[in-house]
Order: sequence, then C-alpha cells, then structure tokens
Amino acid sequence: MDAAQVLIGGKWREANFKTTFHAQNPATGQTLAQAFPVSEWADCEAAVLAAGEAAEKLRTMAPERIADFLEAYARNIEASADKIARTAHEETGLPIAPRLKDVELPRTVNQLRQAAAAAREGSWARATLDLERNIRSCFEPIGPVVVFGPNNFPFAFNGISGGDFAAAIASGNPVIAKAHPLHPETSRLLAEEARKAVVETGLPPATVQMIYHLANEDGLKLVSHPGVGAVAFTGSRTAGLHLKRAAEDAGKPIYLEMSSINPVVLLPGALAERLAEIAQELIDSCLAGAGQFCTSPNLILMLENSSAEELLDRVAKVFQERSPQPLLSSFGLSQMHSGVQSLVKAGAALVTGGGVAQGAGYRHENTLLRATARQFLVTGEALQREVFGNATLAVVASAPEELQEIVGQLEGNLTGSIYSAKSRSDDALYADIAPGLSRKVGRLLNDKMPTGVAVSPAMNHGGPYPATSHPGFTAVGIPASMVRFAALRCYDGVWQERLPDILRDKIANPSTWRSIDGAWVKG
Repeated sequence: MDAAQVLIGGKWREANFKTTFHAQNPATGQTLAQAFPVSEWADCEAAVLAAGEAAEKLRTMAPERIADFLEAYARNIEASADKIARTAHEETGLPIAPRLKDVELPRTVNQLRQAAAAAREGSWARATLDLERNIRSCFEPIGPVVVFGPNNFPFAFNGISGGDFAAAIASGNPVIAKAHPLHPETSRLLAEEARKAVVETGLPPATVQMIYHLANEDGLKLVSHPGVGAVAFTGSRTAGLHLKRAAEDAGKPIYLEMSSINPVVLLPGALAERLAEIAQELIDSCLAGAGQFCTSPNLILMLENSSAEELLDRVAKVFQERSPQPLLSSFGLSQMHSGVQSLVKAGAALVTGGGVAQGAGYRHENTLLRATARQFLVTGEALQREVFGNATLAVVASAPEELQEIVGQLEGNLTGSIYSAKSRSDDALYADIAPGLSRKVGRLLNDKMPTGVAVSPAMNHGGPYPATSHPGFTAVGIPASMVRFAALRCYDGVWQERLPDILRDKIANPSTWRSIDGAWVKG
C-alpha cells in the first residue's frame, strides 16, 4: 500500500500502518489522490523516544539557536507560499486570495517571528533572583510537546506551524505534531520546510516530528505517555475532553481550545444609531469562512423593539441571497445540520435556511434562528450548543433584566462583544451587563465583532471552561502563550557555575530587570 511518509527522528520514513485515508476537496466533494497512513502505536513510541533525546540537547542550546530556527522556518514558508496556498485551497476549499496567501500565511510567519524574538529576549522565563537568600527561579522547557491542530486554520493553527507549535518551540521544547486529516498534504509541505530549517540551523533532528493520523486509543496513549511533557489541542469539545481525561490521569498538563458561541450583545441605542452598519458587520462575521471560526458569533442578544426586528430582517435577507461557502468536510456538514436541528428541537425557530444546500461539495444553507429570552433561560444548555458553521441564533429579550439573566447563565466562551451607543445612551445598561459578561469570556470586545484574533502580546485567545481547559492561559499572544509549555524550577543555594545562565548574578542590562520585595525579576 503506497502512502505518504511520516517525519520521525528528523527523517521522512515509511509509517507503521495498516490503513490509509485520503483528503477531499470540500468545494467539489472530490477525493484527492494521495494516500496518507493511519500510524500504528510504534510510530508514536518512536517519535516520543526521539523527542526525548532532542529535548535533552535543546536544554543546552542557546535561545538564539532556537530563534534562528523559527526565523529560518518563516523564510522557508514564504519561499514556498504559492505551492502551500494552492494545496491548502484544494484540501479546505478556502480561497487562495485573500484568505490563505494574503491573510493566514502572513499571520503564521509573523507569529513564528514573534516567537523567535521572545526566545531571544528571554523575559518569558520570568527569571527571579533573591540575592540575599540565594534563591532563584525561572521557567524552563517542560519537555516534548504534542500538538493537535484543528481543521479550520491549515497554517495559523496547524500542529506543525501554528501558534501552539511556535510557543512550544520558542520555550525550548521539541514538538510532535498530529496533523489534521482534512489537510494532510498541506501539513506535509509545512513539515518539509520545518525539517529544512532544522538542518539549516543545526537543531536536534527530532526537534520537529509529524504523524498524520492515529486511532483514538493511540491518541489517548500518546497524551499520557511518560515521555511527553505537555499537550496542546484545538478542536471539538468531545474529542478534547477525552484527551483531557487521559492526560490528567497521567499527570500531564493539557491545554484545550474547544467550543465557544461568542455572544454578541446589541444594545438598543447602538441599533438606533447605526443599524445598517452593525447588520453588515454581523453578517460578514457570521459568514466568514462559512462560519468555521472558533470566534464566530453563534449567539446574538438584543432587546425587543423595532430596530431589533429590522436588523433580523436585514440579516435574513442577506443570508438568503449570499451563496453558501463550502464547509470543511462531509462530516462537518452533517454535524452542522444536526446542530441546527437540535436548536430547533430545543425551541428555536428557523428564520431562514436550515437545510443542506444544493450543488457540488459540502455546503449548508446560511441559517438564522431566533428564540425568546424565556426559551433560552428554560432550555439554556440546549440553546448554547455550538453549531460550527454558517448558523447563528438570535435571542430577543423583553426587558433588560432578561439580558442580564441570560448573561449569568452563559457557559464559558472565548469572546463576548457589546455594541453600545456612541451618544452614551446605553451606558447604564452596559454597566449592568459588562461585568457579568467579562467573567464568562476570555476577551471582552466593544463595538466590534469577535472573529479577528490579532497576534499581539496583549491578546487572550482563551477563556473559562468549556471554551478551554484552563482560564489562566492563552493560545495566541507571545510571550504569554509560551508559559504553557514550561516548568517552574527553583535553585536554592546552588553554586553560581551550576546555575542556568539566566539566573547567574551578572545582570547584563539592568534596565530589563525590576526589584520586587528584594528579588530581581527579569521583564
């Protein structure tokens, strides 16, 4: 059986496999020619063993070497951008321009370069020196990191190139990437550019490894393997929670980004001022990438009035007129359709859409649903189901108190947005709603939709459970995202020459250190 090779121990080699899979073009439904292996456990064992050896070597390497790799990898991706973007387009149905080549690929290389800068600068390690007591501590690499990439961002969140990858490498760890089976050839091309960068910069060969697919039971074994330091996962709540249980039972830290409905609250003064503008922003956000963003607004909250009805009419009209974009897979289509039906069963009314779209590929009608606040409050859990795709639920409240009550019943989310009047007429209502919403989300937005996630040190792409597995960490935003893949280590009375370089007495640039209670802290 002829199948693509896996990257283990610095080399492309034949996988240990019994079965294969093929990607499909979701825009046409066509099965693509290249076969990819479903690795047996032996590939996982070999990858973890090689990663352990690489981890020991990386611990002794200067951060500048790691930064050199990240920068070389970024250059390599840029040099192969045309081929990578064309391949990703074929495997995902996402447009080459502007989405893949002009937006997502530059974002990906930018975060690799940000990670390189953070590795060089070093403050992410939070070196702390209590010189009087001769106690020192810092964050150090945790060991091999397994990264599970999602289906919806073939570059920026890919296990072999995305934010988790960049953060894990920058903090000094080797990565075992689990590619997503919906874009395996894209992942192979990226892995080849990473391998070249490893060779160019002289990092240990197994710094970067990749397996395409695994049986579920082998995925659970992998995240709980004694040789794994930490795990990062972006994907569905069901899969994430299975991995979480296995990793935590083995004492392994695991960072999950799972489901989020990203509530958007449209206050009455804002709609009275700029209804058409808000409606357009909402439509564009809901339908971007066929709604397959982890920050897509799945829940719209409004007070009952004529402006709210006009907004829903405008949204429904454009949803009907705009051609549905392809979803990422046939499974994604069936899951979305099932999700819409579940919302209807829970009491939501279809305003428009609701069915599988006609034509080639995997498309679903742009779908708008609505429910009353009372329905939401009675069946809140069922109406908070994430529908991953081009579907949105609007909930209309009869009084401000109902809006507050809904916010109080929300599960944890990545984002929450509030649109308010520039005239300040909504300020009192904003003051009632914002504190509760901010406690339910990782990122609170004002007067903007949540779909954009800037690669900024100040960004939090995280949130309370079940949006993620831990509210104290972010998947985007370097250097903060790097600490997930580090262990805090303390050195008490250790001789100078035995200390990590960052903890020795010499403070090369005093301006980068600050004094706290008699201890010096870098950054």
